[in-house]
Amino acid sequence: MTRKVWFQVGVGILLFLLIIKYFMEINWIFSPLITIAKTIFVPLLLGAVFFYIFEPLQRVLEKYKMPRWGSILAILLTGVAVIWVFFSFIGPPVVDEVDKFAKKAPTLAKEITRSTEYVLKHRDDLPPQVNEWIDKAANSIQSIALVSGKLVVSFFQSIVQTAFTLILVPFFFIFLLKDHEKLSPFICQFFTGERKEWMAKTLRDVDNVLRTYIQGQLLISFLLALIMFVGYLIIGLEYALLLVIFAFFMNVIPFIGPWIAFTPALIIGFLQDPKMVIWVSLVTLIAQQTDSNLITPNVMGKTLDIHPLTVITIILAAGKIAGFLGILLAIPAYAVGKAIIRNIYERRQEIKQLAIKDI
Repeated sequence: MTRKVWFQVGVGILLFLLIIKYFMEINWIFSPLITIAKTIFVPLLLGAVFFYIFEPLQRVLEKYKMPRWGSILAILLTGVAVIWVFFSFIGPPVVDEVDKFAKKAPTLAKEITRSTEYVLKHRDDLPPQVNEWIDKAANSIQSIALVSGKLVVSFFQSIVQTAFTLILVPFFFIFLLKDHEKLSPFICQFFTGERKEWMAKTLRDVDNVLRTYIQGQLLISFLLALIMFVGYLIIGLEYALLLVIFAFFMNVIPFIGPWIAFTPALIIGFLQDPKMVIWVSLVTLIAQQTDSNLITPNVMGKTLDIHPLTVITIILAAGKIAGFLGILLAIPAYAVGKAIIRNIYERRQEIKQLAIKDI
């Protein structure tokens, strides 16, 4: 019985839970290390994201015989140029829209209150089915607004908290650009033979998953935001640039992010003109269909191969446990774990086949 897979898996889970239990009981010993890890984690994460964004450029530059220090310098200058272009050309319109929105916020609040009071006042004149639909819609909108509000607050809190550690990001970014090829050999040196080959393959798969997800998700978010921006300009939606920037960051979250971005656009459109709700919904529908049928299949391919229901479940659980940061990290963490487990399973099958062959 001890050789059965289900028995070994069960023992492994029990041992893992026992380790967590005793770790929690003596966590005061590790609290300084945890504090240091939390301080370093966010800058390291951002440095890794920037690395995967600019690594293709480094590869192209070094393909044409540019030295490593030259490619790093060129990438840093490119990054500075991108930031300058953003603040020079996109910054002023964003500031204008924020200022305009801040001035109009009291009026928007009054419009929402007036519309709500009007509907409630005339509810008795409506059929029971319509009243029931209004109750369901109100509950749904309230739930969506609550979740969206929490995510927005958590998002800005994360930005404020991260601002204190941003000084470390360039150091991690430059370090990864300089020595990223040394990470895999450093880890593999502790193994020999077939285990070393397996570890090298696993690290390559993990790197491929992270590269595909980060580069692909950012490209998808940018293309979606671009489609929505063009659509908002065509229909004449107010605060289009502000809404699209918010949508770009939200679209990084698979499946749920676009609907979070859709909520403020829908509210702004309704307050601008009730008919605008139809046009905002149409623009969002076109963007989502273009993404689902054209952009994501060509950008992501089948590298991640995660079922949509699994994605939604993971995101909801991660949001409950770790807030906005958990939502951002849940899918890549799951994809990395899946790649590691797949390699473990394949290695186990190889060992099993060899054992059967020897018998």
